[in-house]
Amino acid sequence: MGSGLGGFTEHIENKTVISYNTIPHFPETSVQGHSGELILGTVDGKSVLAFSGRFHHYEGHEFQTTVLPVHIAKSLRAKKLIVSNAAGAINQSFAVGDLMVIEDIFRPFHPIESKFHQNRYRYNLYPIATKVRKLSARIGLDVQRGTYLYMKGPNYETKAEIRAFRRLGADVVGMSTAPELAEASRLKIKAAAVSMVTNMAAGVLKQKLDHSEVKIAAESRKEDFSKLVREIIKQL
Repeated sequence: MGSGLGGFTEHIENKTVISYNTIPHFPETSVQGHSGELILGTVDGKSVLAFSGRFHHYEGHEFQTTVLPVHIAKSLRAKKLIVSNAAGAINQSFAVGDLMVIEDIFRPFHPIESKFHQNRYRYNLYPIATKVRKLSARIGLDVQRGTYLYMKGPNYETKAEIRAFRRLGADVVGMSTAPELAEASRLKIKAAAVSMVTNMAAGVLKQKLDHSEVKIAAESRKEDFSKLVREIIKQL
């Protein structure tokens, strides 16, 4: 669960909640909007493992550390992985509060693999994104689809960078998700990814970017986000 999106855990039944700080060698979260809890339970009769909050490379963690949740999911025989994030909109037709299904990843100048895991893999997001769009239409949700641009952070991008990335085809920008999706692809776990547009990227609007916007925007669509994730769990 990305920034401000941990509210989905309210829909998990038969919960067992484990704080990250009680798991040996497991990092704690330090970013606002990440509760730092591992939650086991059920959603509509399906067994789920939810990581409420993530740890980022920009916080000083190696990439092999940031993808620990993917390895835990794999070791516990998870059949699918759903990754969410808060993102800034580069695409000027998007609006704050939009949900976007990620159909491709753009990571300019940023290798995201551990030096120990450099075997070949490929993202396979496009067909899954198509299925998620159909699921969203079935439950009456209007969902965008597009390309997620990964930047290491923690600083926001400049106006000039955003103009360049728009011309290169990026729709939203964020500081997570790409490493997890790369590792899921390498481990052959089916993965879907959803971005919540919580702010417009630098230069799109004439206002200063502030992380406090993230939680406000996520709160406004938390029920729709939860509805979509539940449908993915049941149908994908």
